[in-house]
Amino acid sequence: MIGRLRGELLDVENGMAVVDAGGVGYEVQLPDAVLVQLPQIGDRVDLLIRQIFREDGVSLYGFMLPFQRRLFDLLLSVKGCGPKVGLSLIGQVGEDSVASAILAQDSRVLTRATGVGARLAERIILELKDKIQEETFLRKVTAATPQPKKAPPSDELVDALLNLGYRRAESEAAAHDARQESADLHEQIRAALRLLQR
Repeated sequence: MIGRLRGELLDVENGMAVVDAGGVGYEVQLPDAVLVQLPQIGDRVDLLIRQIFREDGVSLYGFMLPFQRRLFDLLLSVKGCGPKVGLSLIGQVGEDSVASAILAQDSRVLTRATGVGARLAERIILELKDKIQEETFLRKVTAATPQPKKAPPSDELVDALLNLGYRRAESEAAAHDARQESADLHEQIRAALRLLQR
């Protein structure tokens, strides 16, 4: 299964992008909201992909955001809501507006998308309300969870000097000077120790 596609954007036409990844041109169908965010032809593009197998072939659908792809998957689980309708809802109404409309049980918002009639809109709301509620809750929790701070990159030379009992400030100063003398770590340690023992 293709889950992500990163490469050169070769062409965009009729709601489809052609992406060159590893010398192969992949045709990817995109919602309107993603089409307007694409870079210039010839630039690199990075798309989240949903690959769908059918009797008549394999199709790739591309998205910029994880929630767009998850919503697309949920929409496809509703009878009568195929890939074209899923793309239409995400592209013309917007993923956040679709989710809000489902939660508010506002079928009129959903019928703004091409291919979505009143009956299908009601079915989408009925079948997805609980799932969208859960998805919205998870998104809020994720947004509220502080991301762990990245540890500063390890500096073997400074760490070695700290382990020998030297203070951080003098270790960093000695390490800076020692690096001017050699690129080899062992030589750097020797040079730093000479500087610290002066």
